[in-house]
Amino acid sequence: MAIPKEAVTVTGANDFIGTWLVRTLLESGYTTIHASIFPGSDASHLFNLPGAKNPGVRLEVYDADVMDFDALRRAVEGTSGVFHVASPCTLEDTKDPTKELVEPAVMGTLNVLEAARQANVRRVVLTSSISAMVPNPGWPQNKVFDESSWTDLDYCKSRQKWYPVAKTLAEQEASKFAKTHGMDVVAIHPATCLGKLLQPGLNASCAVLQQLLQGSKDTQEYHWLGAVHVKDVAKAQVLIFETSSSSGRYLCTNGIYQFADFAGKVSELFPEFPVHRFIGETQPGLISCKDAAKRLINLGLVFTPVEDAVRETVESLKAKGFLRQEMPQ
Repeated sequence: MAIPKEAVTVTGANDFIGTWLVRTLLESGYTTIHASIFPGSDASHLFNLPGAKNPGVRLEVYDADVMDFDALRRAVEGTSGVFHVASPCTLEDTKDPTKELVEPAVMGTLNVLEAARQANVRRVVLTSSISAMVPNPGWPQNKVFDESSWTDLDYCKSRQKWYPVAKTLAEQEASKFAKTHGMDVVAIHPATCLGKLLQPGLNASCAVLQQLLQGSKDTQEYHWLGAVHVKDVAKAQVLIFETSSSSGRYLCTNGIYQFADFAGKVSELFPEFPVHRFIGETQPGLISCKDAAKRLINLGLVFTPVEDAVRETVESLKAKGFLRQEMPQ
């Protein structure tokens, strides 16, 4: 008889990554999952995931804004693992970036960690982002980006790029908190996540591909290292949680390469869409690398080909009405 898996909490459980994570946990044999969601948001799709209604499975939804410590404490209580996925994410300009992005990311993360500390949680897996690693203009030339890179906060602030600031500060504060309290916190840094949308709305990372297919000329200079299938991110999160030796930071991308190369690949796969073909480097000086996520590969993670991720995303965007087909101009 299989040993029952630990009870776990997932914050942001009804968002793109969170939903895939809940699905992966169910597939991996986790039977008690506390799904923490933003109050009033829709979590009904979680109960349509494979295994969600199986006998013995307790998938419980908790309304918990990350700024509401008491609500978080209730969501985390009785679990021994926390996957902190919830974070405000927008690539659009905000009216008050400190209030809308930075404070919820930093204070929300600290609230989750304090709730986890009080519940004696064994390990917290923090979903950071490549936005906590780049942009970093001071990174040595001719060196492949790795987990030792941190985003240059002054550079981002001077260019009004607040999402990388929020993700970087949240991770740095989480690291300090973990050291102070002797907690086991491991961070994962997904690149641009693609794949089937299991949630009803459109998320920011899939919107990057949607906009590219509709002719956007945005080079993604500040938000790009590569792409990854969201199911690989979810698998990596569970792998990191279950591997006792895992520690520190884990870059999660199927290679590092220019956004121009990605656009070229998308254009070849979907010639019926007006994909802009970029000339030259979209990420000046970025060194390409096929096995950039060596730390995860060494744990046994096998990445899905990016072409498959793109195809599945496009099929999903069409099915949900987020993509209208156009002939090239």
